[in-house]
Amino acid sequence: MGKQLPASELKRDGSLRVVDNRTGKEYTVPITNNSIPANFFKGIRAAAGPNDRPEDETERGLRVADRGFLNTAVIESHITYIDGDNGVLRYRGYPIEQLAERSSFLEVSYLLIYGALPSASQLSHFTSEVLLHGPIHSDAEGFFRAFRYDAHPMSMLTSAFAYLGSYYGEANPSLQGQDLFTKAAKGDPAALQNMDRQIFRLIGKATTLAAMAYRIRQGRDFVVPPTGMSYTESFLYQLDHLSPTDHLSELHSTKPHPVLVKALDILFILHADHEMNASSTTVLQTGSSLPDPFSAVAAGCASLYGPLHGGANEAVIRMLISIGSPKNVPAFLEAVKKRQKVLSGFGHRVYKTSDPRSFIIRKVADEVFAVTGRDPLLDTAMALHDAALKDDYFVSRKLAPNVDFWSGLIYRAMGFPMDFFPVLFVVPRVVGWVAHWRQMMLSPSGVKIWRPRQLYLGPSTRDYVPLEERTSAFQVGVGMEPSVIEHSGMTKRRKLAEAAGKVRSKL
Repeated sequence: MGKQLPASELKRDGSLRVVDNRTGKEYTVPITNNSIPANFFKGIRAAAGPNDRPEDETERGLRVADRGFLNTAVIESHITYIDGDNGVLRYRGYPIEQLAERSSFLEVSYLLIYGALPSASQLSHFTSEVLLHGPIHSDAEGFFRAFRYDAHPMSMLTSAFAYLGSYYGEANPSLQGQDLFTKAAKGDPAALQNMDRQIFRLIGKATTLAAMAYRIRQGRDFVVPPTGMSYTESFLYQLDHLSPTDHLSELHSTKPHPVLVKALDILFILHADHEMNASSTTVLQTGSSLPDPFSAVAAGCASLYGPLHGGANEAVIRMLISIGSPKNVPAFLEAVKKRQKVLSGFGHRVYKTSDPRSFIIRKVADEVFAVTGRDPLLDTAMALHDAALKDDYFVSRKLAPNVDFWSGLIYRAMGFPMDFFPVLFVVPRVVGWVAHWRQMMLSPSGVKIWRPRQLYLGPSTRDYVPLEERTSAFQVGVGMEPSVIEHSGMTKRRKLAEAAGKVRSKL
């Protein structure tokens, strides 16, 4: 890729030397933390060449194109580190393997948000605040019941987070001033307290909203978050308890199974954060315009709803069902090689080797299956797992199992419907979202609205042509004119009536 210069010409001063072949000018770009500032390239200007368009803005400096943010660092962070080449994931410096084995979800939540493992008193205070903020206003029952009986739980949850913000005017910078949270970076204790209160609310109510989205589909009354239970234990209780009331006297007989509680706690730890993924980036993009944090989290929820993000483990289950049995695995893998089928649960945008979370979750799966029974899909999953890892086609492409390959099987074994899998991703990821949002609000340099550039490739200046002078527009390409839509039901009958009315008016 690069031409090696003689040793005598090397400066070794932590910089990048750039020569603009258009002008012959040489530039020195500073390198900090193995990165270069994209804004520097705005200063590299040239006169427009014969192939440049005015819209290229050549005289205004170079732009950096990075479709899909494959190599763009948008923020300085202290939260999560991923080394994709070596399969490393660390929260605030702690290896994910240690946290999954020895910690709890709320302790890890504290770590991600505040930067250090808490003392016993700090963890007690944090846990108490999160659980105390679990109950939600009774009006929320009417909100959830307004959805169709078959509404997707992610549609409900995304809407519910935005709806939640309507209760807390004190958390809305549009109402209280745009520096409502950012002045916490200057040491304002009231701003910091306000920020943390919203974080307690979001984490505490995430399980409540998720359980309501689940129970409305089951036709059951909603359950008040219980007292005396852990975070994940309370969540399972709210999902499955048959009475809407909270009776401490009944807790001994209605507590969720401890193996399922522990499994869900570990899964929540593994899904709590993953650096600048699509949904975390969405939360920060939205948060950069300084809305209330509930709106930012709702935006993140919508991003995670997409099948390329939160729907991956559901895709694994559908894939295993379509394969049918272990004997069909070889034919399926051959179809994958021919690009006739998609292999879900293998490979990762970041990890170029094994996903470190996959080893942890494999052990969790065994513990869950020991109490729930063996899932019929497990044999197919194991056959696929073993065959792919022995096939040079997949090994050479570094397609190893990721966390989604096993998490879907665990959720299925625990009795969750497939369309609820993304919800089980959102609940813990709320912690990562608020950790990044809080870090942004506390930035000493303030918050800048995220406003990326584009490469405009559309038409140059055109003069408006009056409608009566235009001929039918003809443009080559997909989607260059409105599609013809088939109508049915009421719309179809109305259009038929309109057409009949036009005929009668002519007669």
